[in-house]
Amino acid sequence: MFKKIVLIGLLAAAGVAFAGDADFTLVNRTGYALNEVFISPTKKDNWGKDRLGENQLLNGQARKFKFGDTKHCVQDIKVVFADDGSDVEWEGLDLCDLDKITLRYNRKTGDVSADTE
Repeated sequence: MFKKIVLIGLLAAAGVAFAGDADFTLVNRTGYALNEVFISPTKKDNWGKDRLGENQLLNGQARKFKFGDTKHCVQDIKVVFADDGSDVEWEGLDLCDLDKITLRYNRKTGDVSADTE
């Protein structure tokens, strides 16, 4: 009986840990403040709601995002810039394997990149 209770407890604890595996920290190194952040399964056109809310994410700042859709780990991120309302996308980020994503953007060349950990 004791072994069964311990096993159930371990499985429950593993499930709780797994549920948070897709949470990640987003670091803004684009050079611009972000007004909106969207997360969507890769190759879908529906971005859903703004995940940033009322706050801006200034250049150099970081924010932790809760993400529980572990059935669809590979996601795209779209941001909307505060200064001119333009948007940029980063595609194919596996949120289940990442803890930290640092977004980079060169507005002059249009190049986007992300450092991941």
